[in-house]
Amino acid sequence: MTKKPTLSSVAKEAGVSVPTVSQVMRDTGRISEKTRQKVLSAAKRLRYVPNQAAAAMRSGDNREIGFIINKLANPFNAEVVSGAVDLLETEGFMVSILDAQGDLQRQDRLLEACIRFGRRGLIWVPALDTSEVSMELLNAHGVPAVTFMRKVSQSLDHVGILNTEALEQATQHLIDLGHKHIAYFGGTEQSSVREERIAGYLGTFEQLDDVQSIVWPCDENKSAGVDAIAALRHQHPEVTGIVCNGDVVALGACFGLIQSGLKPGHDFSVVGFDDIEDAAVSTPGLTTMAIDPKKLGKRLAEILLDRMRTPDLPIRHVEYSATLKVRGTSGPIPNH
Repeated sequence: MTKKPTLSSVAKEAGVSVPTVSQVMRDTGRISEKTRQKVLSAAKRLRYVPNQAAAAMRSGDNREIGFIINKLANPFNAEVVSGAVDLLETEGFMVSILDAQGDLQRQDRLLEACIRFGRRGLIWVPALDTSEVSMELLNAHGVPAVTFMRKVSQSLDHVGILNTEALEQATQHLIDLGHKHIAYFGGTEQSSVREERIAGYLGTFEQLDDVQSIVWPCDENKSAGVDAIAALRHQHPEVTGIVCNGDVVALGACFGLIQSGLKPGHDFSVVGFDDIEDAAVSTPGLTTMAIDPKKLGKRLAEILLDRMRTPDLPIRHVEYSATLKVRGTSGPIPNH
């Protein structure tokens, strides 16, 4: 195995001292441009890469951010992460993506790991039933954090979505198209996010006597959506439209309808939630409540950076409205 390049080997290659190489790598000291270029050229020839972990221990300036997500495989979550990473990397930070899978014990291990490895800050989607102990752990070690989707503490910055308002708008869209039997479709866990969305869905019917409501749970993936839409239609053939907990399950439902010989938007209406990239390019395009997940990720990163730079800023709780984006999967009630 080839010997790993070090400060000493770069110094020898460049014909300068080890402290000079160290200063060039840290961009400190009064080093002439000629010497700096000589050192950088030697480092490039030897493929030397500075050990940032060691540098961070010396300086106390760790350039790594933790991002604890719930189910990274969900395209919505992946797009949120992408938006945050895009901004944080331009600011010189590396991001460690950690998937807690909604499991409290796994989440606690990941929180402890972020502290143990000195992460500079944390973006966090808290698991259901997250306790005050987790917040106390972060506070005790002075880790700046911003939560997403689930608000677990008034003492942490938070970015969320106006879920109730969004589902009222989505449900009203189908009512305005003439649908009288509309189901809430998708999701299984009793999270605050899903509860807020179901509340918006049910609240839309309060002044309507001739509209039936059904909450139909299923896992948040396309395969589950395919199976669940078949079961829903079998048990409730009167249902002509659904508003969904997320785009992924909505796209699964659309595929299930097509398998049954039905055309989404013509024979049966589907409204999603998120506006992931696949929503616009599906056939037909998915009507959805759009919230721009990459933009949300960028906002999370901005708030965390502000908190790290100015720890005494007032706590911010930011909630975004969703916008109804009408595409091909919603239409008037079928005449049969």
